[in-house]
Amino acid sequence: MAASGVETAFRMLEGRWKMIIIFHLFDRSVLRFSELERAIPGVSQKMLIQQLRELERDGVVARRIYPQVPPKVEYRLTEWGRAMCPALDSLLEWAAARPPAATRD
Repeated sequence: MAASGVETAFRMLEGRWKMIIIFHLFDRSVLRFSELERAIPGVSQKMLIQQLRELERDGVVARRIYPQVPPKVEYRLTEWGRAMCPALDSLLEWAAARPPAATRD
């Protein structure tokens, strides 16, 4: 059961840019598409759109479209997406505690 849950969670978060998108949305809560594009210089527009759509489909990110010209689109984490924060903080702490290469088993 636990392995299945981990597999489901990893499937939702897999993708080169998803975690970076999530961290930017944790940091600034609401970002326009162009702001995300500037914040992640290595991502192509096509890939950013794809990753955002997948995160939206999985309920992690919400998209709001404003009816104006040019269109204004904002992204934010859903309440469920924000609930990941403690787990991601723990992951960062774990990575920061990595032992030096010489002492690894």
